[in-house]
This record gives sequence, structure tokens and C-alpha cells, in this order.
Amino acid sequence: MQLRYAFRLYPDTVQRTALARAFGCARVVFNDAVRAREHARTAGESFPTVGELSKKLITEAKQTASRAWLGEVSSVVLQQALRDAETAYRNFFASLKGARKGAKMGAPRFKSRKDNRQSIRFTANARWSITDSGRLNLPKIGAVPVKWSRTLPSQPSSVTVIKDAAGRYFASFVIDTDPHADATRMPESNQMAGIDLGLTHFAVLSDGRVIDSPRFLRRAEKKLKRSQRELSRKQKGSKNREKARLKVARAYAKVTDARREFHHQLSTKLIRDNQAIGVEDLAVKGLARTRLAKSVHDAGWAQFVAMLEYKAARYGRTLVKIGRFEPTSQTCSACGIKNGPKPLNVREWTCTACGTLHDRDHNAAINVKTAAGLAVAACGAPVRPGLVPAQREETGSHGSPPEPRAA
Repeated sequence: MQLRYAFRLYPDTVQRTALARAFGCARVVFNDAVRAREHARTAGESFPTVGELSKKLITEAKQTASRAWLGEVSSVVLQQALRDAETAYRNFFASLKGARKGAKMGAPRFKSRKDNRQSIRFTANARWSITDSGRLNLPKIGAVPVKWSRTLPSQPSSVTVIKDAAGRYFASFVIDTDPHADATRMPESNQMAGIDLGLTHFAVLSDGRVIDSPRFLRRAEKKLKRSQRELSRKQKGSKNREKARLKVARAYAKVTDARREFHHQLSTKLIRDNQAIGVEDLAVKGLARTRLAKSVHDAGWAQFVAMLEYKAARYGRTLVKIGRFEPTSQTCSACGIKNGPKPLNVREWTCTACGTLHDRDHNAAINVKTAAGLAVAACGAPVRPGLVPAQREETGSHGSPPEPRAA
């Protein structure tokens, strides 16, 4: 299974200039590839292959006066930009044919130098390395200081350098994890839990535990409103406006990081304590179009469930998603009688058949657990989910990395 380990980078002024140059060159090559594809489509010709684009847009372009500066950055960065364009078109065509799940994807668009997020990728061919002093040595950029928060379990296959909207730099390593080593990290457990996600409380478990919603965005609204008001008063194109934009971006980044940390800690705890977990497959996109949109986005249910999914796959746990139309809030968990729909303001109700007084969320969590248990038994427990794309690893410090940093 592949995971991403992200670490904060602290480049100096010269290295920031070199990174900006690499970001710009990769962006130009990507745009040239999209432009070549569009010209071929307009002329009714066949799309040029990656090899043809590499020869024309990189090798031959370096010999011209208008693109000679492409030779100032690593060629691997430029090749990866071409592969990103190829992947974007492949996903676009797969989406048109219905072979790709999810919402329909649009055609690749040109990247702008004003985009808030910039990134470049180095593969093993770039000969990047981690020095004995713990710095990340990148070709034609230099040895960049890294804030190591945990040890890399194995040799990374690639590293992506990212600059986010808040002006922060990160190195994202792709790691192939060892399933046997991962299995020993989690204790044996025969517990099973059902989770009812909500807005009043972030989650209510089938055993009665209640996890309060931190509401990170709501708590930071006053500060965000003030910083956005300051941004709106700055003159467009001025340096003061850029400073105000960075202030807004950093405020939002702080909220995002706090929410992600909360999701990581809670999902890891649930995966460690339970062998099987049941959770509802909520229609987040639909709920985000209602008057509850801000609260739904503030909760971040989709990110939390995605963390549960990949951590369950990594550590050999079982995650069962219950259909969104399952009447978990309408069914009595004691006798199984369906009592009909109830408005959201009804937080407690009494079963008309057996007379049991139910807390709405706790009753729903028990019903989620019951439905998940039936699904697991029908498939033959334990059911190990399939592998998922590379995700961020659990947060928190696991000690300073030994020498060398990459095992």
C-alpha cells in the first residue's frame, strides 16, 4: 500500500528563487502540452504522443532562444509535467466514456502563474537524496532544510515539492508500506462500532460515547471576517494586497490543519480500538447545497470517512458503509419496528411498539452497527477492503528520524 508522508520545508531566499523557476518551467511545459493537444484536435489530427511532445517541447525547445531557460531546471521536472498533462487527458476521456467513477471531469485547462498552489515532482531518476544532516538535496535547487516529524519507514519512490496558498513549502514522499509491519502496530480487537455522524455532535458511537464537534471554521469566523475585510480594501496589484491575501490564506490554513489533525487522531483511535466499523454513506454534496452547507463543510465528513477507509485497509480492519437511504433514525434499535420519519428538531422519541425512549443519534448509531454486522456476516468476516490511493499518514511525532533519514 502506498502512503504520502508530508514534511515542512524551509528554503532560503536563493532556494525559493530556484523553486519558483522550477514551478514556472513545469507550468510552461504543461501549458505547451495542452496547447499542442488543442491544436491537433482543432486540425482534426491525431494527438501527439508523450515521446513526440517530449522531443518537441523539451529537447528541441531548449535549443531555441524563447525557451532556452528550460535548461536551468531539472529535466525530470519537465518530464513529469508532460506526464501530468497526459494523465489529465486520460482521466478526461475516461470520464466521458463513463469508465471513471465520480463527477464528470472537464478538459485540462491552462495553468496560471497566479495559481495559489504550485508543485513539482522528482522521481528516482532525478537523483534527489536526503543528506546525513537531514536536508533534502534537490537537483539544481540545493539542500533544503526539512522539519522531520517522524521517520520514513522505507526508501521513497518520489518526492513532490508543494507551495500552498499560505506560502508554505512541503515535501510529500510516496512510501510503499510493509503490510506485515503495519499489522503489528495495531493491537488485536474483537470490538465493533457503529458511527452516526452529525452536526450537533460530530459523532455518536453505538456504545454511547459522544464526540463533540470542534467547529473550527465557526470559531475562526470572526478573525476570518476581519482579515477578509482588510483584503477587500487593498488596491488590486499592490504589495499590501498580497500581504493581506497571505494573511487570509494563513488563517484558512490554520483552520484546515486543525480539522485534519482532529480527523487523524479520531480515526486512528477508532481503527485501533475496533476490528470492524460501520458508518453511513452520507450525500455530502447534496447536503452542501442546503442551508446547512457551512456546517457540513466545517465538519468535514468526507475527509474523515476517507481516513477511516485507508487506515482500515492498511491495518487489516473492516469498514462497512451503510446506504444513505437506510432508515437508521426511523427504526427502533430495541424491537426493530420502523416508526416513520422525524424532523431534525426531534432529538428524542419513544417507540410506539415497545415504549423504549431513544436518543436519536445513539439509536441511529446502534442501527448502523446492526446493519454493518449483517453486511459483514453476509460477506464472511473479516472482509479486507481494497487498496486506496496514496494518502497522508497519521499525524503526530514518532521521534526524530535516525541517520540516515531514509531507511
